[in-house]
Amino acid sequence: MKMGAGITYNDGINVVRANIETAGNILNGLSRAFDFKKNSNGQYTLFNIAYAQYAKFDFDYTHLLRFDTSNSLAMHLGFGIAWPYGNSDVLPFEKRYFSGGANSVRGWSVRELGPGKYKGTDGRIDFINQTGDMKLDMNVEYRTSLFWKFDGAAFVDAGNIWTLRNYEEQPGGQFKINEFYKQIAVAYGVGLRLNFSYFIIRFDMAMKAINPAYETEKEHYAIFHPNLSRDFAFHFAVGLPF
Repeated sequence: MKMGAGITYNDGINVVRANIETAGNILNGLSRAFDFKKNSNGQYTLFNIAYAQYAKFDFDYTHLLRFDTSNSLAMHLGFGIAWPYGNSDVLPFEKRYFSGGANSVRGWSVRELGPGKYKGTDGRIDFINQTGDMKLDMNVEYRTSLFWKFDGAAFVDAGNIWTLRNYEEQPGGQFKINEFYKQIAVAYGVGLRLNFSYFIIRFDMAMKAINPAYETEKEHYAIFHPNLSRDFAFHFAVGLPF
């Protein structure tokens, strides 16, 4: 059973969204009161299924700086954190954060970045391991009208995800206050958009600039040693990224 609340504010220049969500607290109270059955991991179960218990908070802010009718600068900050507790040691997969993709750090494909400095080694399971309990996105995007329905964009993205606990299968993924800033990934790129007013078709091309998964200077600071096969990502999406 989930409970939550959210607020949204949009004045055309500033957009603020905040959401908070909790789950499992009422069930946990009932489980303790009526001594529900536990599984082999010590978790209370309902119909022989362990239920999730967690708290989650998300905050998203975008500021649009308009220079004229054809040119603007969009600045975006996104932050999310979720904590499993009580009946859960790990968040449900669908509630975990991921990074990379058309609306995040665009130098990486979706679920290819993080957590922390974790480097995926097995494509079959990396989509599971490259998730986290905390997310940070920072984006700056210059937008301009070109001709007819075509708009252009140039952008810089930064961010990553982290775990709050130290999971053995995600080495280097745990958030540490004295290390996280070294693990912020950076990407840059350009985009072409077809703007039909009622919807936008978007094509973004990006390159990795700083890659926290690598420690050697050549691979870590990819902006100085670009490699198309390693660093390039292409995204097709509908709508603006933020």
